[in-house]
Parts: sequence; structure tokens; C-alpha cells
Amino acid sequence: MGALSARGYWLGRLVFQRSLAATYLVAFLVALNQFRPLIGSSGILPVPRFLAAVPFRRSPSIFHLHYSDRFFAALAAVGAVVALTALVGLSDAGAAWVSMLAWGALWALYLSIVNVGQVWYGFGWESLLLETGFLAVFLGPAGTAPPTIVLWMFRWLLFRLEFGAGLIKLRGDPCWRDLTCLHHHHETQPLPNPLSWFFHHLPGPVHKLEVIGNHVAQLVAPVLLFAPQPVARGAALVMIVTQLWLVLSGNFSWLNVVTIAVAVTAVDDSLLGQLLPVSRPHHLHTPAAWQEGLVYAVAALVVVLSWRPARNLLSRRQVMNFSFDRLHLVNTYGAFGRVTKVRHEVVVEGTSDELVTRTTEWKEYHFKAKPGDPRRRPPQVAPYHLRLDWMMWFAALSRAQADRWFVPFVARLLENDRATLKLLRSNPFPDAPPRFVRARFYRYRFTDRHQRRETGAWWTRSLVGDYLPPVALDGLDGLDRVATRGGAQTRGRR
Repeated sequence: MGALSARGYWLGRLVFQRSLAATYLVAFLVALNQFRPLIGSSGILPVPRFLAAVPFRRSPSIFHLHYSDRFFAALAAVGAVVALTALVGLSDAGAAWVSMLAWGALWALYLSIVNVGQVWYGFGWESLLLETGFLAVFLGPAGTAPPTIVLWMFRWLLFRLEFGAGLIKLRGDPCWRDLTCLHHHHETQPLPNPLSWFFHHLPGPVHKLEVIGNHVAQLVAPVLLFAPQPVARGAALVMIVTQLWLVLSGNFSWLNVVTIAVAVTAVDDSLLGQLLPVSRPHHLHTPAAWQEGLVYAVAALVVVLSWRPARNLLSRRQVMNFSFDRLHLVNTYGAFGRVTKVRHEVVVEGTSDELVTRTTEWKEYHFKAKPGDPRRRPPQVAPYHLRLDWMMWFAALSRAQADRWFVPFVARLLENDRATLKLLRSNPFPDAPPRFVRARFYRYRFTDRHQRRETGAWWTRSLVGDYLPPVALDGLDGLDRVATRGGAQTRGRR
């Protein structure tokens, strides 16, 4: 069997490519909609300032050649258009080099964004999308058989993704070993969705079964990916079902979608053909010699770059969601090695009063998905990614991690910055900016069934203390010092 002759996986390749193209489309739209307030020239963490401090070799990006907000918007728009053409199959209509050019452009454009995105793009699914997207370049168009070697590289990616996540759990929080993590996770996860409240209230034995199922999907099934069919197919299906369970129970951006797409590449057409009424071409063209040679070269590169991620899997000091190369070609993954048992939220408020007194009226800023108003049902936003909402979850976990961006964020609120306010669900000061802004620290809990019936609320919350004392725009010079002191006090209460 040649490098490009896995004819029994043609349909799996098609499903994978369409799913990946849809994910790219979402990712570029997220970048287009959110970059100005986050990393634009006047954003919270401006790209020009980052480019001035970080050389190209440490952060390869087109933006080292030129940056302007207009250029960034154009690049993101081009990425969205190319993703759309791949989604509808136009990239498959031409020669093999046309398909490679389209997928290569998507990878290069998104890499340029991720490598200047700073903390806003520090999530594991960014590297996952890039690694997956890089391998997709070499899958070939619909008129050819998918490459066997590349399909095996996808299985290696899926193995590291799931097995790494499983190991980080076993080495981390004891609740994964005593099967109690899911007693807390649905309530304390970053962005609960409309069903999270119901998942949280499942019986205790069901939560334990959830953890057991997770261990099977992440520690047993990955090993079976390298077995012959139909065993490998069964392992992939176990992972797909687990990912669908996660889709139902929470908002995890496009992590689950990409994982499912990669798992589909291990499912042969004998099963997919029964589920999807898609006609396969009667004749699949034989790839050119240069294509096969390129695939072998890429496989050799992946083998070389896999040394450190593989060693990391075996290390007692395993790190998760880390890229060992600047191009994000072979990465290490993992999530929730530690499960928070108590949910805290940072609630941001402002006032128009000229002086802060005990009778000051404070108005709350509401975010698009982050828990705030206890009566608001958690929304479904995934696979769309609300970067500010996610970072607010991390801000509640560690003020030290948030200081770089939280202070500039507060400054934008004090200025009623229009771009920043578009990241929020509502602006309580539509006519004039607030005089003061503060942040308070709350303990959030899901209501029980009785409370839900009586009050209609999804959450109860209780005040813990100040996260950031009231600050005015003319007091920003000392905000870093005050915020750090307030964060230290807050951490002492947690």
C-alpha cells in the first residue's frame, strides 16, 4: 500500500475537511469580531507593542512585516473567505496543489494571528486547530484517495490529545482517582451552558460513571487507535461519544468539534457509508510522485518533532497545552488536571456618583456568557469563542494572572470605549462613562431544584469581598499597585 492509497477512508476525509473548514470559519470570524478591543492598536494588549518586544523567530507571523488594524481585519476576512470555499468544496474542484494552497493559507493566516494573540490566544484549542490544520494540507482533494501516512499522523495526534488529558488527570487532582470530580465540574467549569445545571444535579452514581467513562475514553481508547479495524473504529467512536457528552454539558469553544473531526479520520467508510448518503467517486486518481514524497517528508518531520511531546507524556512533571515549536506543529495537550471545587466570579460594577459613599448606586456590567445575573440561564455559545468571558474565569482563579490585562480592561470601561463594550452583553452607562469602576468577588452556586422552582434563578451568589476597590480614570497611575494589593487580600479569603 502506497503512502496515498487509503481508499477506504474517502468519506471520513470528506467529513473531516468540512468540519475543519467550518471551525476555521468560526475562528476567523471570532478574530474579526474581537481583535480591536483585545489586541488592536488601541486594544488592551496591543499587537504593535508586542511586535516591538518579541522578534520573528520567537513568534512567526505575517504581522512582523506590517501591522495595522485594517490589515489585520483584511487578513481575518481573507481567512474566513478561504475557509468558506473549503467548506463548500471549491478547494476540491481543482488540482492537488490548489487544495494544498487553500489549506496551507488557512494554517499560515491563523498561525499569524495566534502568534501575536498573547494571553487571549493561549488556549489549547488554538494549537490543536493549527496542528490539525497543518496535517490537513497534505490530505489531498476529493478526487484522490486520502494518504495512509497522514491518517496515521492524525491518530498520533488524537492519541496525544486524549491520552495526555487522561494522564494529567490521574497525576493531578485526587478527585479523578476517587471518581468525584464530576460532582463539582459542571458547576465550576469556565462557561456553563443551558444544560449544565441539569448535568450538575444528576445523581452521584451517574457522576462517578461519567468519570469512569472519561478514563476509558482517555486512557484505554487512545491505545486501541493503533489496532486493526474494527477495533480502531470502535475506539474512535468511544471518543466521539465522549466529546458529544461534553458538547451537551458545557461550552468549550471548538475543542470538541476539532477532536470529533480528527476522530472521524479513524472511522472507515464501511460504517460512515451507512450513516451518510454520500456517493463516492467511481475512480480516485493516483497521486503524483511529488505528493507522495512530500507526505513522507512531513511524516519524518512529525516523528522528529514528536520526541519532546512524547517524553512529556511519560514525565511526572507533565505539562499540558504547550507548544514545543513556534509553528505549533506537534504539541502537548490536556485539561482540568485540577478541578475547582468552589466557583468564584468577578463581578464588575460602575457608578456615576462623584463620590463613593455607603449609599452609592452601583450598576453591574453583564457579560455575554460569564455568570452574572443569577436569574439568567447560562447560554450556549460554543463553538464560538468569547475570549474575554473565558479570561474572566481565569481572573477569578488567580489575580496575578489577570493583572496584565484586567487593569487596561477597567480603564476602557472608565472611558466607555465602544469596541470594548461590544464584548459585553450590555452597557449600564450608555450616555456617559462611569465615574468609578470596582470589581467584587462572589461565590456562585447552582440553585437546587426547590430554589429553581421558587425563584426562577439558576444561581445563588454570596459576596466574598473586594476584588478591586473603586477606581477613577484619574487614579489609573496607581491602579497597578492598588489592584495587586486587592488581589492579595482576595486570595487570602479563597
